[in-house]
Amino acid sequence: MKLTVNGNEYEVHVEDDMPLLWVLRDELKLTGTKYGCGIAQCGACTVHVDGIAVRSCQLAAASVEEGSEITTIEGLGSPEALHAVQEAWVEHQVAQCGYCQSGQIMQAASLLEDTTEPSDEQIDIVMGGNLCRCGTYARIRAAVHTAAAKLREA
Repeated sequence: MKLTVNGNEYEVHVEDDMPLLWVLRDELKLTGTKYGCGIAQCGACTVHVDGIAVRSCQLAAASVEEGSEITTIEGLGSPEALHAVQEAWVEHQVAQCGYCQSGQIMQAASLLEDTTEPSDEQIDIVMGGNLCRCGTYARIRAAVHTAAAKLREA
């Protein structure tokens, strides 16, 4: 099957039911996307498919239509500059252990694609499905607000 990931086209030979997470990590060696729970409940495996945040641990690679654009944490920013969400994460020192952060960042970036000025409630609802064992939820919310402001300025 052919997949477009972070702007690059790949041909992979895997079973149709292999989760996209394992294709990304094991076949393409893009290890920024993390395995958390395996049942699409924690959000550590969040990536974008055509700009929509999805849980890659439960998405069969074969179900991604050819021509769809998959974006992982490695493809969110550019070699020259971090994405506004990544900048805000650093600014607010969101990460503690860091394990869930790629999924958190991808979920936040997806939220900000559709909502340029999210309320606390909107952030809590959208980000609520992404779990952080370290409990940095207040910093996550603050970083989302900061990223939103950065994106509005750009």
